[in-house]
Amino acid sequence: MSDLPALLVALPLLGSVLAFLAGLFRSESGWPVALVTTAVQVVGAAVLASRAFDSTVSYVVGGFEAPFGIELYIDGLSATMALLVAVVSFGVLAYARRAGPRSNAFYAVYLLLVAGLTGMSITGDVFNMYVFLEITGLAAYALVASGEGGRSARAALKYLIVGTIGASLFLLGIGYAFIATGTLNMADLSQQLAAVGYDATLVQAAFGLLVVGLFVKVAVFPLHAWQPDAYAGSPDSVSALISALVSTVAAYALIRIVYTVFTVEFLQANPAARSLLVAAAMVSIVVGSVLAVSQTDIKRMLAYSSMSQFGLVVGAVAVANETALIGATIHLVGHAIMKGGLFLTAGVIATATGARTVDEYSGLIQRLPLGAGAFGVLALGMVGVPPAVGFVGKWYVALGAVEASAWPLAVVILASTLLTLAYFARILERMFFRDSEEPRSSAPDGADLSRPSIGMTATVVVAALAAIGLGMLAFEYGQLLEPTVQALLS
Repeated sequence: MSDLPALLVALPLLGSVLAFLAGLFRSESGWPVALVTTAVQVVGAAVLASRAFDSTVSYVVGGFEAPFGIELYIDGLSATMALLVAVVSFGVLAYARRAGPRSNAFYAVYLLLVAGLTGMSITGDVFNMYVFLEITGLAAYALVASGEGGRSARAALKYLIVGTIGASLFLLGIGYAFIATGTLNMADLSQQLAAVGYDATLVQAAFGLLVVGLFVKVAVFPLHAWQPDAYAGSPDSVSALISALVSTVAAYALIRIVYTVFTVEFLQANPAARSLLVAAAMVSIVVGSVLAVSQTDIKRMLAYSSMSQFGLVVGAVAVANETALIGATIHLVGHAIMKGGLFLTAGVIATATGARTVDEYSGLIQRLPLGAGAFGVLALGMVGVPPAVGFVGKWYVALGAVEASAWPLAVVILASTLLTLAYFARILERMFFRDSEEPRSSAPDGADLSRPSIGMTATVVVAALAAIGLGMLAFEYGQLLEPTVQALLS
């Protein structure tokens, strides 16, 4: 049995300790440690993914066999998330090298976040998922607070309070499930919950608490209060990292809890549970878009956009068929790349021009053609314009809703393209069709730059190209993912 799954979690933890210790001898020495750690993480995650798509990989910690020991379980879906975490965290480092923050403590917490997200992606134990959820949360709170000034501190405090409530609900749901079954292993839980009965009050309460707890982490309306301030108040490199990964992995956890632990049979036996997911999806899509349109600050607009986009994923979970779940996975990957790229591009634009509001983007094509071009490509990808990956994800989810005859949800999903266009079109119009209005110069929080570095610029270009490249490969990836999704639904 290979130790690679355990090493994927242990490596960033070790890197975090090394980055912190390196700071005792030399300040601002954490970036090389983080770079090497995440580079090795990418290689390890890629190797693990190549194995997981051939056959599932299972690893028991300490030699204690499941269901009594902690199991790490990797299939095509979890391998995708682990690889996504590794690639995005490696890519954001190219931006953070010059944009900051630069302290060793920052990079130590950065790697701690990578460890938490990786652990959530590959664990096969619900309590272990909670542990990694808390590691992820604590690291994210600290990263949001790493910006200069009170704005970051206030955003981190709100994130801490709301995030703790979500994690507590999740833990309480685990407790109810354990009381009902006496086990914490996901595969064993699914069997024991079925034996207890899907109509049992304890089982239904466990489902509700687990799902609502994850709704907080995903930022589903109206449990999204932490997200806009956390994204807008943190340094640009942190905004990109957490917008790309934290809610994405939480949404993956929602898929895993609903289908691996409770299964499709639970949704069929409890129409109210499916109705909860459908209602949350539809409201998040519509309200997130409306709130995004009303924003003047670019980062807050992108934050509300995320709430709308994750509504699509929740809708796919509610539909509960193969097509929709493949679309949900593609959309998670695409959203991570495109939304992370948009936050990084916004940071590059702010560094070069000082523009941080919608009106300040007027005539941006004249002042910063590369930044305007990258932002335009990523924005159109988020809208769902082919051949970007955003189109493929939405296509699968919408098709899945049609196949399930979930017509109200299908209409909202299809309308989400127009809703997304509503808040991105006004930016694109200002960037490409209005005269330039030079705003006040201001650098991102924690940065002392007057122009973007080559690494910062290269990162946003790669993100824009990746959005198109992934779109061209997404249908092939969907076919590769079919056996994993079929196993989830069986």
